[in-house]
Amino acid sequence: MEQLLNNLVSTWWGITILCVLALALWLVLSAIFYRCFFKRFYDIVLSAMAILLLSPILLILTILGVIKMKGNPFFTQLRPGKNEKIFKLIKFRTMTNAKDKDGKLLPDDKRLTRYGKILRSTSLDELPELFNILLGHMSIVGPRPLLVEYLPYYKDNERKRHKLRPGLTGWAQIHGRNNINSWEEKFEFDIYYVENCSLWLDIKALMLTVVKVLKRSDILVGKEMKVGRLDDVRKAERDADIAEKV
Repeated sequence: MEQLLNNLVSTWWGITILCVLALALWLVLSAIFYRCFFKRFYDIVLSAMAILLLSPILLILTILGVIKMKGNPFFTQLRPGKNEKIFKLIKFRTMTNAKDKDGKLLPDDKRLTRYGKILRSTSLDELPELFNILLGHMSIVGPRPLLVEYLPYYKDNERKRHKLRPGLTGWAQIHGRNNINSWEEKFEFDIYYVENCSLWLDIKALMLTVVKVLKRSDILVGKEMKVGRLDDVRKAERDADIAEKV
Protein backbone atom coordinates (compact mmCIF):
# COMPACT_ATOMS: atom_id res chain seq x y z
CA MET A 1 0.00 0.00 0.00
CA GLU A 2 2.80 2.39 0.92
CA GLN A 3 4.59 1.52 -2.33
CA LEU A 4 1.39 2.28 -4.30
CA LEU A 5 1.03 5.68 -2.62
CA ASN A 6 4.66 6.49 -3.33
CA ASN A 7 4.18 5.57 -7.00
CA LEU A 8 1.08 7.75 -7.22
CA VAL A 9 2.96 10.86 -6.11
CA SER A 10 6.33 10.16 -7.72
CA THR A 11 5.60 8.77 -11.20
CA TRP A 12 4.05 10.43 -14.24
CA TRP A 13 1.28 7.86 -14.50
CA GLY A 14 0.53 8.11 -10.79
CA ILE A 15 0.25 11.90 -10.94
CA THR A 16 -1.94 11.57 -14.05
CA ILE A 17 -4.30 9.21 -12.20
CA LEU A 18 -4.49 11.61 -9.23
CA CYS A 19 -5.27 14.53 -11.55
CA VAL A 20 -8.03 12.56 -13.31
CA LEU A 21 -9.54 11.50 -9.97
CA ALA A 22 -9.38 15.07 -8.64
CA LEU A 23 -11.06 16.38 -11.78
CA ALA A 24 -13.74 13.69 -11.58
CA LEU A 25 -14.40 14.53 -7.93
CA TRP A 26 -14.58 18.25 -8.76
CA LEU A 27 -17.11 17.59 -11.53
CA VAL A 28 -19.23 15.39 -9.28
CA LEU A 29 -19.26 18.01 -6.52
CA SER A 30 -20.00 20.74 -9.09
CA ALA A 31 -22.94 18.77 -10.43
CA ILE A 32 -24.37 17.95 -6.98
CA PHE A 33 -23.98 21.41 -5.46
CA TYR A 34 -24.23 23.42 -8.69
CA ARG A 35 -27.40 25.36 -8.06
CA CYS A 36 -26.67 26.26 -4.43
CA PHE A 37 -22.95 27.11 -4.76
CA PHE A 38 -20.97 26.29 -7.89
CA LYS A 39 -23.14 28.22 -10.37
CA ARG A 40 -22.30 31.48 -8.60
CA PHE A 41 -18.69 30.36 -8.08
CA TYR A 42 -18.22 29.78 -11.81
CA ASP A 43 -19.98 33.08 -12.59
CA ILE A 44 -17.43 34.98 -10.48
CA VAL A 45 -14.38 33.14 -11.81
CA LEU A 46 -15.37 33.11 -15.48
CA SER A 47 -16.65 36.71 -15.59
CA ALA A 48 -13.47 37.99 -13.90
CA MET A 49 -11.30 36.03 -16.34
CA ALA A 50 -13.37 37.26 -19.30
CA ILE A 51 -13.09 40.90 -18.19
CA LEU A 52 -9.31 40.59 -17.91
CA LEU A 53 -8.88 38.77 -21.23
CA LEU A 54 -11.33 40.98 -23.13
CA SER A 55 -10.24 44.28 -21.56
CA PRO A 56 -8.51 45.45 -24.80
CA ILE A 57 -11.74 44.82 -26.75
CA LEU A 58 -13.83 46.52 -24.05
CA LEU A 59 -11.53 49.56 -24.20
CA ILE A 60 -11.61 49.73 -28.01
CA LEU A 61 -15.42 49.41 -28.10
CA THR A 62 -15.76 52.08 -25.43
CA ILE A 63 -13.66 54.51 -27.47
CA LEU A 64 -15.50 53.61 -30.69
CA GLY A 65 -18.81 54.03 -28.87
CA VAL A 66 -17.88 57.55 -27.74
CA ILE A 67 -17.09 58.45 -31.37
CA LYS A 68 -20.01 56.68 -33.05
CA MET A 69 -22.64 57.67 -30.49
CA LYS A 70 -21.20 61.16 -30.02
CA GLY A 71 -21.08 60.80 -26.25
CA ASN A 72 -21.86 58.16 -23.66
CA PRO A 73 -21.07 54.72 -25.18
CA PHE A 74 -23.06 52.82 -22.54
CA PHE A 75 -26.74 52.01 -22.28
CA THR A 76 -28.06 51.47 -18.76
CA GLN A 77 -31.55 50.46 -17.76
CA LEU A 78 -33.28 49.13 -14.66
CA ARG A 79 -34.21 45.45 -14.95
CA PRO A 80 -35.67 42.89 -12.51
CA GLY A 81 -33.20 40.30 -11.28
CA LYS A 82 -33.44 37.34 -8.93
CA ASN A 83 -36.62 37.49 -6.83
CA GLU A 84 -37.60 40.56 -8.89
CA LYS A 85 -34.94 42.70 -7.19
CA ILE A 86 -34.20 45.67 -9.45
CA PHE A 87 -30.65 46.26 -10.73
CA LYS A 88 -29.04 48.47 -13.38
CA LEU A 89 -28.18 46.57 -16.58
CA ILE A 90 -25.25 47.90 -18.61
CA LYS A 91 -24.63 47.34 -22.33
CA PHE A 92 -22.91 49.13 -25.18
CA ARG A 93 -25.26 51.59 -26.87
CA THR A 94 -26.44 50.56 -30.32
CA MET A 95 -29.07 53.25 -30.93
CA THR A 96 -29.05 57.03 -31.08
CA ASN A 97 -31.40 59.27 -29.10
CA ALA A 98 -33.01 60.68 -32.26
CA LYS A 99 -36.47 62.16 -31.64
CA ASP A 100 -39.40 63.22 -33.79
CA LYS A 101 -40.81 66.75 -34.01
CA ASP A 102 -42.85 66.15 -30.85
CA GLY A 103 -39.75 65.24 -28.85
CA LYS A 104 -40.54 61.52 -28.70
CA LEU A 105 -37.91 58.90 -29.43
CA LEU A 106 -38.10 57.43 -32.91
CA PRO A 107 -38.84 53.67 -33.28
CA ASP A 108 -35.94 51.34 -32.49
CA ASP A 109 -35.35 50.37 -36.12
CA LYS A 110 -35.00 54.06 -37.01
CA ARG A 111 -32.46 54.75 -34.26
CA LEU A 112 -30.36 51.61 -34.71
CA THR A 113 -27.08 52.62 -36.36
CA ARG A 114 -24.92 50.60 -38.73
CA TYR A 115 -22.33 50.38 -35.95
CA GLY A 116 -25.09 49.20 -33.60
CA LYS A 117 -26.17 46.49 -36.03
CA ILE A 118 -22.62 45.12 -36.08
CA LEU A 119 -22.51 45.09 -32.27
CA ARG A 120 -25.85 43.29 -32.06
CA SER A 121 -25.12 40.75 -34.79
CA THR A 122 -21.90 39.77 -33.01
CA SER A 123 -23.42 40.15 -29.50
CA LEU A 124 -20.54 42.49 -28.60
CA ASP A 125 -23.08 44.95 -27.17
CA GLU A 126 -23.62 42.46 -24.32
CA LEU A 127 -19.99 42.43 -23.12
CA PRO A 128 -20.41 45.07 -20.35
CA GLU A 129 -22.91 42.70 -18.71
CA LEU A 130 -19.85 40.78 -17.53
CA PHE A 131 -19.63 43.42 -14.79
CA ASN A 132 -23.27 42.71 -13.86
CA ILE A 133 -22.34 39.04 -13.55
CA LEU A 134 -19.27 39.75 -11.42
CA LEU A 135 -21.32 41.97 -9.09
CA GLY A 136 -23.96 39.28 -8.64
CA HIS A 137 -26.79 40.96 -10.54
CA MET A 138 -26.72 38.37 -13.31
CA SER A 139 -25.46 34.91 -14.20
CA ILE A 140 -23.73 33.67 -17.34
CA VAL A 141 -26.75 31.48 -18.15
CA GLY A 142 -30.31 32.27 -17.09
CA PRO A 143 -33.55 33.84 -18.30
CA ARG A 144 -32.81 37.17 -19.97
CA PRO A 145 -33.72 40.23 -17.84
CA LEU A 146 -36.80 41.92 -19.28
CA LEU A 147 -38.26 45.37 -18.65
CA VAL A 148 -39.42 46.48 -15.20
CA GLU A 149 -42.68 47.62 -16.80
CA TYR A 150 -43.52 43.99 -17.55
CA LEU A 151 -43.67 42.93 -13.88
CA PRO A 152 -47.43 43.55 -13.39
CA TYR A 153 -48.24 41.50 -16.52
CA TYR A 154 -46.64 38.15 -15.68
CA LYS A 155 -48.92 35.23 -14.99
CA ASP A 156 -48.23 33.43 -11.71
CA ASN A 157 -46.38 30.53 -13.35
CA GLU A 158 -44.28 32.90 -15.46
CA ARG A 159 -42.86 34.57 -12.34
CA LYS A 160 -40.79 31.42 -11.78
CA ARG A 161 -38.30 32.90 -14.27
CA HIS A 162 -37.17 35.24 -11.48
CA LYS A 163 -36.18 32.43 -9.10
CA LEU A 164 -32.69 32.48 -10.63
CA ARG A 165 -30.39 35.32 -11.62
CA PRO A 166 -31.03 36.56 -15.17
CA GLY A 167 -28.44 35.48 -17.71
CA LEU A 168 -26.11 36.85 -20.35
CA THR A 169 -27.52 34.03 -22.46
CA GLY A 170 -30.47 31.76 -21.82
CA TRP A 171 -32.48 28.75 -22.90
CA ALA A 172 -34.94 30.96 -24.81
CA GLN A 173 -32.09 32.78 -26.59
CA ILE A 174 -30.66 29.58 -28.06
CA HIS A 175 -34.12 28.47 -29.16
CA GLY A 176 -35.01 31.52 -31.19
CA ARG A 177 -33.94 34.68 -29.35
CA ASN A 178 -36.07 37.49 -30.86
CA ASN A 179 -37.45 35.08 -33.47
CA ILE A 180 -39.76 33.25 -31.02
CA ASN A 181 -43.42 33.39 -32.01
CA SER A 182 -45.03 34.34 -28.69
CA TRP A 183 -44.30 35.44 -25.15
CA GLU A 184 -45.85 32.21 -23.88
CA GLU A 185 -43.31 30.19 -25.87
CA LYS A 186 -40.44 32.34 -24.60
CA PHE A 187 -41.58 31.91 -20.99
CA GLU A 188 -41.90 28.14 -21.46
CA PHE A 189 -38.20 27.99 -22.31
CA ASP A 190 -37.36 30.20 -19.30
CA ILE A 191 -39.40 28.08 -16.89
CA TYR A 192 -37.93 24.86 -18.28
CA TYR A 193 -34.47 26.23 -17.56
CA VAL A 194 -35.35 27.34 -14.01
CA GLU A 195 -36.84 23.95 -13.19
CA ASN A 196 -33.98 21.96 -14.75
CA CYS A 197 -30.95 24.16 -14.07
CA SER A 198 -27.78 22.07 -13.88
CA LEU A 199 -24.10 22.14 -14.75
CA TRP A 200 -24.67 20.07 -17.88
CA LEU A 201 -27.60 22.22 -19.04
CA ASP A 202 -25.46 25.36 -18.67
CA ILE A 203 -22.58 23.78 -20.59
CA LYS A 204 -25.00 22.81 -23.37
CA ALA A 205 -26.50 26.33 -23.37
CA LEU A 206 -23.05 27.93 -23.66
CA MET A 207 -22.04 25.66 -26.55
CA LEU A 208 -25.27 26.40 -28.43
CA THR A 209 -24.83 30.11 -27.72
CA VAL A 210 -21.42 30.06 -29.42
CA VAL A 211 -23.05 28.46 -32.48
CA LYS A 212 -25.80 31.11 -32.51
CA VAL A 213 -23.30 33.97 -32.23
CA LEU A 214 -21.10 32.58 -35.01
CA LYS A 215 -24.13 32.13 -37.27
CA ARG A 216 -25.48 35.57 -36.25
CA SER A 217 -28.98 34.11 -36.30
CA ASP A 218 -32.31 35.37 -34.87
CA ILE A 219 -31.14 39.00 -34.57
CA LEU A 220 -34.30 41.04 -34.97
CA VAL A 221 -35.18 44.57 -33.93
CA GLY A 222 -38.18 46.87 -33.97
CA LYS A 223 -40.88 45.86 -36.47
CA GLU A 224 -38.91 42.75 -37.42
CA MET A 225 -39.64 41.15 -34.06
CA LYS A 226 -42.45 38.60 -34.07
CA VAL A 227 -43.80 39.60 -30.64
CA GLY A 228 -44.51 43.10 -29.39
CA ARG A 229 -44.03 44.48 -25.90
CA LEU A 230 -45.40 42.18 -23.21
CA ASP A 231 -47.43 44.94 -21.56
CA ASP A 232 -49.07 45.88 -24.88
CA VAL A 233 -49.80 42.23 -25.70
CA ARG A 234 -51.33 41.49 -22.30
CA LYS A 235 -53.39 44.71 -22.33
CA ALA A 236 -54.75 43.77 -25.76
CA GLU A 237 -55.61 40.27 -24.48
CA ARG A 238 -57.37 41.74 -21.45
CA ASP A 239 -59.35 44.19 -23.59
CA ALA A 240 -60.34 41.37 -25.94
CA ASP A 241 -61.57 39.27 -23.01
CA ILE A 242 -63.61 42.19 -21.66
CA ALA A 243 -65.12 42.86 -25.08
CA GLU A 244 -66.04 39.21 -25.47
CA LYS A 245 -67.87 39.16 -22.13
CA VAL A 246 -69.85 42.32 -22.88
